[in-house]
Amino acid sequence: MMREIIIQTNKLTKKFKTEEIETTAVNNINLTIEKGEFAAIMGPSGCGKSTLLNLLGLIDRPTTGNFSFNGTEIESLSESRMTRIRRGNMGFVFQNFNLVDELNVFENVELPLIFMGTKRRERKERVADILNHMKLGHRSNHYPQQLSGGQQQRVAFARAIVNRPRLLLADEPTGNLDSKNGTIILDLLTEHNQKGATVVMVTHSHKDASYAHRIIKLNDGEILN
Repeated sequence: MMREIIIQTNKLTKKFKTEEIETTAVNNINLTIEKGEFAAIMGPSGCGKSTLLNLLGLIDRPTTGNFSFNGTEIESLSESRMTRIRRGNMGFVFQNFNLVDELNVFENVELPLIFMGTKRRERKERVADILNHMKLGHRSNHYPQQLSGGQQQRVAFARAIVNRPRLLLADEPTGNLDSKNGTIILDLLTEHNQKGATVVMVTHSHKDASYAHRIIKLNDGEILN
């Protein structure tokens, strides 16, 4: 049976320029990610892992090369079209949580649904359900600074999956957590993957990478294997 491809890149390259220097962060990346896969991107600091993840998540555009998401060629799309694809299909988990300090836990998790135009009643039900699943229902009215690091990352994870994304992108999701809370996040990533989502995770940790189906090794912006 033919496997469905969710990400396909061809010679994907990203360069950053200043007045004095040009740096190639991602260099001629040819990569295929299948639907339902759990892939880990590994490599030393500064090798281009986060840049590649930003390209795959439509947060940034490549300098050259081709990239398709779920069969749609990305490079010719407008910013608004890219934003709609990102909001409707992708969830993001970051090392530093990236929660909005002025919003409480419930409001942080609700944000993606507001952007998607989900009706208020459905928003409230979905956020309440997911917070209860994360054992955070009792923290709904708390603010990020009132939570531990592990709790903040669980809130960030809830926000990432509340719109039921097809693709979940995680950038060092356990980097600021102790081992217990790190394991909780990795188990959540695995659970979401087993429910059908594709997961791409950037990590330095061999333990974290062991949760993945495949490890993609990156060095100097190039795939080694």
